Amino acid sequence: MHRLSNEDKEIIKKVLDVKGYDPDTFDPKILDDMESNEEYKAIVHKYGNEILSSENYQMLKTFIQHGNVTVYEHCLHVTLCAIKLNYKLGIHARERELVRGALLHDYFLYDWHYADSPLNEHPKLHGFYHPGIALRNATKDFVLSEREKDIIRKHMWPMTVIPPRCREAWLVCLADKYASTLETLKLKKGKIKVEDYA
Repeated sequence: MHRLSNEDKEIIKKVLDVKGYDPDTFDPKILDDMESNEEYKAIVHKYGNEILSSENYQMLKTFIQHGNVTVYEHCLHVTLCAIKLNYKLGIHARERELVRGALLHDYFLYDWHYADSPLNEHPKLHGFYHPGIALRNATKDFVLSEREKDIIRKHMWPMTVIPPRCREAWLVCLADKYASTLETLKLKKGKIKVEDYA
């Protein structure tokens, strides 16, 4: 892929240097606010409609990601977080690729909690291998740009060893960790209204 520009390097430094998280004052209502943000919803619909309406993508509603959060809900959380980070940090990422890559970042199409799931090729090493499986599935079902591929392939960095190569991939990498933490720690109360994104 391309070399990082100086502007990209500055943006990455800005994203990685996010400050202000205080576990004592943190309000999980932040995700609720993002889910109900009409501007963010419109962006998801504008760029993600093809993906969200596909039959295979709808299967993600049947697989659990963290706690009682489905892979579908998790991918929406990550997409909304990435959009918000893009705006709040002034990253100027390419919205179409950001949304599509975020929606597809966990498109592995199995429940990773079950070792005998047919597509779960590496049950004990899901964290390391699922980005490649998600990318393979996504390229079968959708036409992807190089940036979208980079988002999917590198969203688990540093577990993927090679870091993301574009600002969109850095945003999704950060958004994924943030959303996953909220879901794993069960800070998110209630469920995302998936019908708003159908």
